[in-house]
Amino acid sequence: MSTALKGKKIAFLATDGVEQVELTAPREALEKAGADIDLLSIKEGSIDGYHHLDKGDPFKVDKLVSDAESGDYDALVLPGGVANPDALRQDHAAVAFVRDFVDAGKPVAAICHAPWLLVEANVVRGHTLTSFPSVKTDIVNAGGHWVDEQVCHDGPLITSRNPGDLDAFSNRIIEVVGR
Repeated sequence: MSTALKGKKIAFLATDGVEQVELTAPREALEKAGADIDLLSIKEGSIDGYHHLDKGDPFKVDKLVSDAESGDYDALVLPGGVANPDALRQDHAAVAFVRDFVDAGKPVAAICHAPWLLVEANVVRGHTLTSFPSVKTDIVNAGGHWVDEQVCHDGPLITSRNPGDLDAFSNRIIEVVGR
């Protein structure tokens, strides 16, 4: 186990419909680097992961996002999937939590469709991001600049396109949070 993130506390924010590998791969990489992880959600108990459209495994929720404080964490990770960020962007507490991180200049890492939550939080204007291609128009309409790159890091925002980018995504989070 690496100690690059020893003493760092990282929040993952997700709900039902999360793309399972976009939750598990970064979580495992960050835990291996020494980080303490909390899974936050808009519902108690557990959330259901998905392998694209097929139901995956349940994941125990550590805390409701409405009960969490951004000041308790060093970074925020937003896994994708389609249903997950679409549900989260309709929850006031989830959107406010994301906005608090960006306003504080803390790292927020979003992959695939998760930048929808950044759009909803109104934090993409003037930033360069990447995402799943279908989110491009939303990013541009919100004042962001979209690029087709494996990982993009602009200010507090770290973004990636899809599960094929998970290694680069996880490594960039470790690099940024470990500074």
